[in-house]
Amino acid sequence: MAETMIAPPRTLMEVYQMLPEGTLAELIDNKLYMSPSPFTNHQEISVSISSELHFWCKKKNLGKVYTAPCDVYLDETSNAVQPDIIVVLNDQLDIINTEGHIHGIPAMLVEILSPGNKSHDLITKKDLYERFGVKEYHIVDPETKLVITFEPVEGRYQKSKELIGKLSSSLLGQEFEF
Repeated sequence: MAETMIAPPRTLMEVYQMLPEGTLAELIDNKLYMSPSPFTNHQEISVSISSELHFWCKKKNLGKVYTAPCDVYLDETSNAVQPDIIVVLNDQLDIINTEGHIHGIPAMLVEILSPGNKSHDLITKKDLYERFGVKEYHIVDPETKLVITFEPVEGRYQKSKELIGKLSSSLLGQEFEF
């Protein structure tokens, strides 16, 4: 059954919230970005890393792990993203609302590069996550399996690690191979 629109959307956030479930879209600094579905090598790496993270977090009772598409509202007006992998630690589980969206800043985010939008993850989203205070940001290149980890030092992201085929998390106290 189609939902009837009572009034047209007045903001881009309202437009974003009206998109059909599963739409690959993000709102960053009040600009709407849409992308095609990822390639299979991207998905294989996402499944591998998210599985490792999920089992570790469950085994150690550290928190919850989610995969895209899952909306993360960094604020309520102009920034909603769909990171490839999201880690919400136990002390911040209150940022997950009853509808299953995340409203707040997850502790750790992982983005897996896609050929057509590398600068989106390497620059645009890195700057956004730094500004909002994400504690760990990992960027994975599926072609080389290079993982670049950024962590804040005095409020600015510093590259803390570069590993091949391994994601090393200071927050989780573990290294994950894929």
